[in-house]
Order: sequence, then C-alpha cells, then structure tokens
Amino acid sequence: MITPLTQQLVDKAYARTARVDYRDARLKGLVLRVMPTGVKSWYCEFARGRRIFLGRADVLGLSEARASARAILADVYLGIDPIEARKPKVPVPTLAAFLEGDYATWAKANQRAHAKNLNRLQWAFRKLLDKPLDHVSGLQIERWRAGEVERGLSNQTINRDISSIKACFNRAVDWGIIPFSPLAKVKKSRVDDCLKVRYLSESEERALREAIDAREERRRAERDSANGWRDERGYVQLPSLRSVVFTDHVKPLILLSINTGCRRGELFDLTWSNVDMERRILTVTGATAKSRRTRHIPLNREATSVLTNWRAQCEDHSGLVFVNDAGVRFDRVNFSWRRLLKDASITEFRWHDMRHHFASRLAMGGVDLNTIRELLGHSDYTMTLRYAHLAPEFKMKAVEVLDEAREAMFGGAKVLPFARSRAGIL
Repeated sequence: MITPLTQQLVDKAYARTARVDYRDARLKGLVLRVMPTGVKSWYCEFARGRRIFLGRADVLGLSEARASARAILADVYLGIDPIEARKPKVPVPTLAAFLEGDYATWAKANQRAHAKNLNRLQWAFRKLLDKPLDHVSGLQIERWRAGEVERGLSNQTINRDISSIKACFNRAVDWGIIPFSPLAKVKKSRVDDCLKVRYLSESEERALREAIDAREERRRAERDSANGWRDERGYVQLPSLRSVVFTDHVKPLILLSINTGCRRGELFDLTWSNVDMERRILTVTGATAKSRRTRHIPLNREATSVLTNWRAQCEDHSGLVFVNDAGVRFDRVNFSWRRLLKDASITEFRWHDMRHHFASRLAMGGVDLNTIRELLGHSDYTMTLRYAHLAPEFKMKAVEVLDEAREAMFGGAKVLPFARSRAGIL
C-alpha cells in the first residue's frame, strides 16, 4: 500500500498472514516490508522487479532509510546500476599483467604476428607497464609521443604504436575490465598519405640479378674446391652444385617475391599443395595471409620456371616449398639478403620492397589498380592507391574526357593554342 511513512507507523506496522509492503508516498521507491514473523526491512525499488536491500527497520530508522534510498535513486538517474555498483570490485590489472595475460591469449588466437606485436607494445610503453589500466591517461601517451619524436622516430612508426595500444585498451573495455578507454581521444599524428614507394630501377634490378648469379657461381666454385680437397684425401664427395639450377633457397625466394608480390612470411609458409603447376596458380591461404583472406596469384613464365626447377631438386613434394637444412620452416634470410644488396650497390631497399616492386611494375605496365589490389591481397584501396602515381596515363585519360565533351558540344572545336608573354607561358 502507498502511504506517507512515519516513524510511528513503522513501529506499529504488522502483518497477520502474509507479508505487507508499505510504499512511501513522500519518496517514490522507498519500501517497508513487514513479514508475519514481525521482521521489518527497508528496500529501495528503482525499476520494475528490481530492488536493493537497505537494512532492517530495527537498525535503520526512517530518516536514514530515506537518505540511503535517495542516494541510490540519484545514482540510477545518472545511469549507475546500484546492484552492479555494490558488487565486490575486481582489481584492475596493470598494463604488464594485461598484456601477458588475457590480451596475449586473445592475440595468439587472432593475430599472426602476435609475438612481435606484444614485444613491441611492451618495449614501446615499458614506462607504463606497472600502471593499472585505469591509471593510464591520454596525457601520458602524449608525453610518450613527444619523447619518440625527439628520438627521431617517424610519425608512421609512432602511429602504429598508438594504434596498437589503443586496440589493447579497446579490448579491455569490450571485456568489461575497465568502463571506458582513457585513450579514446588520443589521435594519430598527421602523415603524408602519398608515401614514396621504393622499387628497383631497371639498372638496379639488373645489378641485383647479376649479384644473385655471381653468388650462385661462387657457391658452385666453393663446392668444386671442397670436393677437390676431399678427393685428394680420399673423402666422400659432396653433391655437385653444377647439376642443379639453384644452389640454395635464396635465388628462388627472391625471384618469386619479384614475380608474385608475396610477403616473405607467405613464401616461408607456402606448401606444394598450394602450388598448381598445371594451371599455373599459386594460392596464399587465409591461414598464412596477413589479411586472413585466401588469394590466388597467377604465375608468369619466370615464376613457373623457378618453381618447376626448384621442385625438381626437392626431395619432399608434400610439405613446405622452402625448408632449411634441418628440414623446418625458414624464419629469416637477412644475412644473404644484405650481402646481395651490398654486392649490387643497392641502398635503402628492404625485402618487403620487392612486393612494392612487383606492384609498381604492374602499375607502370598499365594494369588497373583493382587487379593490383587483388593480387596483393589488400582489403581496400587505401594501400593500393600508393601506386596510382606510377600510372599517370589513367589520370590523363580522365581529364581528356573534358576535351571529348567540348568537341561533342561545339562540333569538334580545336584546343586553343598556348599563348606566350614576355614572362613566359600564360
């Protein structure tokens, strides 16, 4: 029943056979529940079917009950759930504990380069690792950014780290560890979207190929010399490298990179089951691709020749295409690659730039950007547009539409000749 509650009514209230709820007419939501046993309790009702216990009436007076109910109803008005607020709070983990715990578990299941990403986060933000997630602020990240700029890091590198740490905090919000991300308003630095694409000039590609062939001949000569030494001493001869097309994995890996645009890791993970020599198709599966999407790359003549000859000298045709001397997956080719670049006098060129070289040559050859995007495995045009400037004929054709429209409108009127002034062309 609804009635103005007084302390006298609270003291005299009773229930004969069933409980009775007295609802305060002065403060909507305050409820006095009286049981047939004589027990009287205060409740605050803040939604249909939802109420929270305040205390027993023999301990909590009417004025205290009203004050407690008023505070709860004020929180409800502000969007705070009083039941959730009363639950014991789980300590918020530190950034280090979160990265090593729940986030590491999630990253292993969802990110191919999870180990590299986690190591980068722990190194870049090492000064924040001992802080709880809800104690990290946007100001601290801005101070970190200023320090990285002073150290000489590029905005692109800084932006990648900011994206990674923001993604980390977003996961914590999604999992209910923190109510909101303190880094939500941290913005990435402005950068030039039209980055210079590094690819090999004709002379550089020629020099690289000559350096590769020189390395092959050097390895063959070294094997011949070793076998001559072994023959003089009656030792068992090592297999001759004159009878095979490739002396090791380096040359086929480089030629495939140039002709397919595959990432280094994608070639390391490539299996013979994903190479269709009859249809001349190489398949990069979603399990090994950075984008997690399967793509099919047609093989040109050189790539087909490389894989055919490499397969002919491989003993196992059921597993990985490229394996090291121990028969397991490669994880690096840095030493041989750096020496080849030095021999070819090529500077500021990474292994990954061979992927740019592949795309750049396609763009300069007139291949449309959508086809390049599909061959590279980009999910959208953002990354592919960096090669647009290498195909200026497409933009020229676009603006020539104006000439065609004018000629159609004015009956084939010719373009006005250029006028010249003393200062030059007007």
